[in-house]
Amino acid sequence: MQLGQLAPAAGSKKKRFRVGRGHGSGAGKTSGRGHGGQKSRSGGSIRQAFEGGQFPMYRRLPKRGFKNRNHLEIVAINVSLLDAAFNSGDIVDIAALQSKGLISKPRDGVKILGNGEITKALTVCVHRFSESAKAKIEAVGGKAEVI
Repeated sequence: MQLGQLAPAAGSKKKRFRVGRGHGSGAGKTSGRGHGGQKSRSGGSIRQAFEGGQFPMYRRLPKRGFKNRNHLEIVAINVSLLDAAFNSGDIVDIAALQSKGLISKPRDGVKILGNGEITKALTVCVHRFSESAKAKIEAVGGKAEVI
């Protein structure tokens, strides 16, 4: 195949329908815009949520709560899950956690929590640890490394 032989797929290119070309075309005279009114005029578009001058719904309803834009979404994993999924001496990092299916996305960070027991010495490399999780990992001879 050469550059001059490239062509779009059949049916992918459709010629646009030209309105205002006589009443025999089916879209003549008013060109599908109806008879008069703001939306029939050129440039006559109204913004989203405009209610014809009536006080709009988004301003009538009370605003409540607070959305923190600086909020971090931390994925939490308990040490009991690490004990079940990994063998002694394994290196547990984000990629290993994803391959075992314990997390799908690391989001803004991964934190190991101390719920449950751990019996295997693991080297755990994640963003954060709780105090109890770090103590439990190091008590069985593992390492808790912050990345």
